[in-house]
Amino acid sequence: MNSFFQELRGRFGGLIRSFHSDQAGAISILLSGSDVRPIAGFLRAEYGARLVTVFAEDRVEPEGLFYNYYVFEQRPNPQFLILQVPIPADDRRFPSLAEDLPNVNWQEREIQDWFGLEAAGHPNPRRVALHDNWPDVHPLCKDFPIDQVLPPFEGEQHVYRPTLGEGVFQIPVGPVHAGIIEPGHFNFALAGEPILYLQLRMFYTHKGTEKLFERLPIRRAVFLAESISGDSSFSHAVAFCQAIEGAAGIEIPARAAVMRTVMLELERIYNHTADIGAIATDVGFVVANMHAARLREMIVALNEELTGNRLLRGMASVGGVRRDWDSAQIRAIRRALEIFEKEFRDLIALIASSDSTRDRLERTGILSVEKARALGVVGVAGRASGVDLDVRRDHPYAAYRGVELRVPVYDAGDVWHRMQVRSDEVHESVRIVGAALDTLPSGPWCAPPQPIPGGRCAMSAVEGWRGEIIHWVRTGPGESLERCKIKDPSLNNWPALVEAVEGNIIADFPVINKSFNLSYSGTDR
Repeated sequence: MNSFFQELRGRFGGLIRSFHSDQAGAISILLSGSDVRPIAGFLRAEYGARLVTVFAEDRVEPEGLFYNYYVFEQRPNPQFLILQVPIPADDRRFPSLAEDLPNVNWQEREIQDWFGLEAAGHPNPRRVALHDNWPDVHPLCKDFPIDQVLPPFEGEQHVYRPTLGEGVFQIPVGPVHAGIIEPGHFNFALAGEPILYLQLRMFYTHKGTEKLFERLPIRRAVFLAESISGDSSFSHAVAFCQAIEGAAGIEIPARAAVMRTVMLELERIYNHTADIGAIATDVGFVVANMHAARLREMIVALNEELTGNRLLRGMASVGGVRRDWDSAQIRAIRRALEIFEKEFRDLIALIASSDSTRDRLERTGILSVEKARALGVVGVAGRASGVDLDVRRDHPYAAYRGVELRVPVYDAGDVWHRMQVRSDEVHESVRIVGAALDTLPSGPWCAPPQPIPGGRCAMSAVEGWRGEIIHWVRTGPGESLERCKIKDPSLNNWPALVEAVEGNIIADFPVINKSFNLSYSGTDR
C-alpha cells in the first residue's frame, strides 16, 4: 500500500494529501482539490480500475466542506480505492466524469439534486432524482429537515425529447402500470413497429431512505435496510450490517457467516426461478411459468420455516443473525433443495425444448459487451454481456471465502442468455447451499452486543441476486448514523435497457424488460 501511495504522490504531487485503510480490502485516499479527472484516468489506464459508484456527503457544519467519494475497484487483484474529494461550501462545483464514463451519468445528477453541487461539464445536467416540478430544495443537506412541508408542486414532471421525422410516433407507457409493479415512465419513439429509441423516467416513489437512516438508531435501521427493495431484503440488510460491523470492528461468528450465505443463496434461487417463469409467460409459455411459480413457492415456504418470513425479513442483525436453526430446519433445507433441483432441471428442459420460445428469446434485446462495460452494467445483465464481475468471488464476505464459485459469463447479451445466467446461477446456488451446510459449525449465531463508536466510516459490498449492492456509512454519536449511502444494482442497469431495446419491435419490450427485471424501489430508494 505504501508503494502504491508513493506512486500516486510521484505522479500527482500535492493532489494526494493522505491515505488510510480502516478495513480490509479498501484504501481511502484524501485529495486536496475537487478535480478527480487526472487520477481517475490514471487508475483506469494503468490499473484497469472500474468506477463502482460516486456519492456525496455534507460535512459543512464540522468542516465547511462537502465531499464527493469515488469508489474504484482495482483489478486484477480486486480491492476498493475510495477517493475522498473536498468541495468547498462556497464553491459547489466539481468536474464531471460523465462524458468519459457514462456509468456515472445518473449518479452525478443525483449529487446535484440531493446536495446542490454542480457537476460542471455534465453532458445532460437535467434533474434525475427530483422531478422537474419540485421546488429548489436539496433534501440530503443537513440543514434540510426531513419533516419539512413543501409547497404544492406545479408544472410538468418531465419534458421528453420531441419525436421528429415522417412516420415516427410516440408510445408512452406508465408511469402507472397494469399490475402491482411500481411506477416508471417509458416513452418510446417508433417507426412502424421497430423502436428507434426509449426515454426513461424513474424516481416516482422516492422514499427518502438515505435521509431516514439519519434519524434511526443503528440497530433499528436494519429494518429500514430491508425495505430498500423488497425482493432483495436480505441482501440489503446484510450489506448494511456488514458496513456497520466494518465501522465498529465487529467480527461475526462462523455459524452466522454460514447462515447468512445460505439465506443469500435462497434469496437468489427464488428470485431467479420467478424471473425464468415470468420471461416464459411474456412469450406466451404460461405452462412453464406455472411450474416456475410452484418452485418459487417451495423456496419461499422454506424461507418462512427458517425465518418466520417468506422474504427473509427480520433475520439479519448487526453481529450475525437473530435466531439459530435446529437440526430439523437444516434437514428441511436439504430435503427441499433436493426436490427443487430435480424439478428445476425439468423446467429448464421444458423451456429449452420449445422452439417457439427460443425463437422469441434468442437475438432479442441484445446488449453488446462494449455498451455493457461503458455503462457499468453489473449482475445478471452484465454477465450475459461479457462482464465478469461477482462480489462473492472478488470480495468474499460471509462464508464465501471458503466456497469455490463458478461464475457463468456469456457474450451474446440477449434475453436467452440473461435467462441462461439465471439458470446457471440457480444450479450453482443449490450447490453452494449444500457445501455451506456441510461446513456449518456449532457455536453462537450472533456476536455479543458492543458499542458502535461514532466518526467511523466503512463500505460494504454484497452480490445481490440482481448484482452488486453497495452500502457506505459514517457513524455518529449515540449509535446513530450521519450518512448511509445505498447503491442498488438497478441504478447502474436501467440505462442499459434503453440500449437493449433499440431496433427491437415494441411487442418484445415486455420480455426484454423482464429479462433485466430491475427494481424501481431500489432505484428510487
